Amino acid sequence: MADQAPSRALEAVLKGSSSLPEGTPQVKGYDFNQGVDHRALLQSYLTTGFQATSFGRAVQEINSMIEKRLEPLEQTEEPSAPPDLSQQHHSGCTIFLGYTSNLISSGVRESIRYLAQHNMVDVLVSTAGGVEEDLIKCLAPTFLGEFSLPGRELRGRGINRIGNLLVPNNNYCLFEDWLMPILDQMLLEQKTEGTLWTPSKMIHRLGKEINNPESVYYWAYKNNIPVFSPALTDGSLGDMMYLHSYKNPGLVLDIVEDIRKLNSHAVFARRTGMVILGGGLIKHHICNANFMRNGADFAVFVNTGQEFDGSDSGARPDEAVSWGKIRADATPVKVYADAALVFPLLVAETFARHAEALTAQNKKD
Repeated sequence: MADQAPSRALEAVLKGSSSLPEGTPQVKGYDFNQGVDHRALLQSYLTTGFQATSFGRAVQEINSMIEKRLEPLEQTEEPSAPPDLSQQHHSGCTIFLGYTSNLISSGVRESIRYLAQHNMVDVLVSTAGGVEEDLIKCLAPTFLGEFSLPGRELRGRGINRIGNLLVPNNNYCLFEDWLMPILDQMLLEQKTEGTLWTPSKMIHRLGKEINNPESVYYWAYKNNIPVFSPALTDGSLGDMMYLHSYKNPGLVLDIVEDIRKLNSHAVFARRTGMVILGGGLIKHHICNANFMRNGADFAVFVNTGQEFDGSDSGARPDEAVSWGKIRADATPVKVYADAALVFPLLVAETFARHAEALTAQNKKD
């Protein structure tokens, strides 16, 4: 009939729905009629959808790590860890934090330093740049610029660009002046005292030498938090070690001792949690350590990588489950976002929210 829509169209447009499972969350965002309440705003992300919901789930996942970390182990539960492993094995969850160098170049450095300062994480993994940029910032500042600044012009002025951050090359000259005498001393101790240097031992030493409370690695040194960087030569530190090898050759860094230590932190932990900002080496290094224990119990990835090219950087947590790097019964979360935007907010809703309990635990230990 001309006055009736075609039945095919009616069936397609007005198709009935089956019921969703009882308790399925409803989408609801923050109502600013309630005023400006930043904590309530962040809590509303869980039901906002898209990456806001991923953020909310990441908060839950990290808070689960913290909850288990605060559970003391019974004497009979304590894993038989080697004596050289630090006190985190007396807690219910060992937390690994990994991050790429650009985040230390950015203001995320201060969030990471806060966690090291208050001993809220147990193991750090970074790239060479993630070590040296922290130390260099203690010698001279990094500045804000623009992504669009032309590279040819900047090179002529001796200015290095990291995204929209600017690092004068003079900063690296200052770093060389500071570092070279330390490398000389390390080599002397290797020759006269038989010191066997590893990247983690070197970072520990640099944290001691920088002696600056603004530094991540100063606090890692103070709190005996191990920092692993298996590609420590891939950056300005490597440049300086290369130059030092001509001036005063012979310094050796043993990466095998470090891989045993890193893996042991996972193997002998009661539970483990991974918080990984970015991809590449730091992501795989932490995940592979947890492979040695058949997977981490908790995991949060924050990066912008995509999986279509098969890269580990872009791989979703479920791929790590297939390798035994995250446990099959875990509830891992990936947030597709710039960590510079997301991580300080994650810290605010997790570690900082539990600061009193975490610092009380540290005093007890």
